[in-house]
Amino acid sequence: MGMGTITRMSIGHTSTATMTDLSERALLRLMTWLSPAFPVGAFSYSHGIEHAVEEGLLGSRESLVAWLDELLVHGSAWNDAVLFAESWRRAKSGDVGEIIELAGAMAGSKERHMETMLQGAAFQQALAVWSSEQSPGALDGVPYAVAVGNTAARHDIALEPALTAYLHAFVSNLVQAAVRIVPLGQSDGVSALAALEEAVLATAALAAASTLDNLGSATFMSEIMAMRHETQYSRVFRS
Repeated sequence: MGMGTITRMSIGHTSTATMTDLSERALLRLMTWLSPAFPVGAFSYSHGIEHAVEEGLLGSRESLVAWLDELLVHGSAWNDAVLFAESWRRAKSGDVGEIIELAGAMAGSKERHMETMLQGAAFQQALAVWSSEQSPGALDGVPYAVAVGNTAARHDIALEPALTAYLHAFVSNLVQAAVRIVPLGQSDGVSALAALEEAVLATAALAAASTLDNLGSATFMSEIMAMRHETQYSRVFRS
């Protein structure tokens, strides 16, 4: 585990967006869309972490960082980042139907599917506070990563910073879930986020230069925990 594992593949596609290609308005919108205050209900989901805690697989800051690092490099977060990037690239043409179907099919369990679809629907609904001119191209029945990627492109927000913000929001939500259920202190949560900075940045950069051929995951234990959570008797989270 750890950042030494980020040697996924040689990706030939070159990203056209750098971390400097972000206007003040774009930054503000990213902060709004991916804020805990934006009503997508992300706080309701633990992405299987709740059951990993139940089975004793997660019980410290170190184990949490290792778990999330694996999701970013080899797991669901990597796949979501690739799908986000492809939906961003296809947004202007409107040719995202294949990506919507693929993203939904790649959700490995009932709760994972619910998590991505309900957050995607909530994200789309919350965008209605902008005028139709400001929020073009809304999609129906779309997984969360695809919804955010499509929207970022249609608002002319550069790909790599949009991906970085999305992945940061992903790990932030799961860190907060772990703070509640491990439990961990708030200082442990902040330390975990600091430890994951390089993984977030590296995954965003790789995914921005990816294609659908780079999809693939190998975090079997995370998928098993998500499936077992469906029958967990006493639980706080929906996934």
